[in-house]
Amino acid sequence: MKNKTDNEFSTYKVKDISLADWGRKEISLAEAEMPGLMALRERYKSEKPLKGARIAGCLHMTIQTAVLIETLVDLGADVTWSS
Repeated sequence: MKNKTDNEFSTYKVKDISLADWGRKEISLAEAEMPGLMALRERYKSEKPLKGARIAGCLHMTIQTAVLIETLVDLGADVTWSS
């Protein structure tokens, strides 16, 4: 998709960027409710065990999905997602 502000292609589309701060708060709340993923993230973030892994996913976007994606990225994966 073409970005309206330049001639470069972007790899994402955001419907309403003004909701980003609200979304970040929701993600923080969800992290508190997902101790398993947060423990994995904390334990392995320095080792980057998924470095070099390319992960693509297509799943309904929820706050919990965002936590999963951020965990995969923190563990070193190159993640592409659609929903």
